[in-house]
Amino acid sequence: MGRWEPDARGRLAQAALALYAERGFETTTVAEIAERAGLTERTFFRHFTDKREVLFAGADALQTLIVGAVANAPDGLAPIDAAAAGLEAAGAHFFVDAQREMSRRRQAAIAANPELQERELTKLAALSAAIADALRRRGCPDLAAALTADIAIAVFKTAFEHWIDEANHDDFAVLVHDSLDELKAVTAA
Repeated sequence: MGRWEPDARGRLAQAALALYAERGFETTTVAEIAERAGLTERTFFRHFTDKREVLFAGADALQTLIVGAVANAPDGLAPIDAAAAGLEAAGAHFFVDAQREMSRRRQAAIAANPELQERELTKLAALSAAIADALRRRGCPDLAAALTADIAIAVFKTAFEHWIDEANHDDFAVLVHDSLDELKAVTAA
């Protein structure tokens, strides 16, 4: 594939994930990623700041989408339902069938590396704080907003783990609702 081919960013991400699966994150170099994608290292750095960013590049867009959906959820919704609206919006945009395999590879790379796991936790903590802020702006008290946001992250993680499971074929939004329903059943008992 030549350098002039479209979707350099996507090709770089695919090449990186394939190499991370084959060789491991630590031993894969930017030069190898660029070569596998049929591009130059310079092109890689136009799209990503480093090889870790291939795995986390969409985090800001994900946060923006979720927080926007929480903020714009209908008035009168319980905080957990407003947070669920944010997770559903993320599912409709980010967690579609075409992205499932790539998400599996991404998660496998993160699971195999403690540094990447730490970065993932940092990103999730930032997402939780942003959701809590959005809930506060909706009038939710501080403690309730923080607790609801942390619960939303737990629901997000649970739904995501089920979504990338090869035996599962449900939509992300269905898994969010299933996780919330289970949580509500456990807390009501």
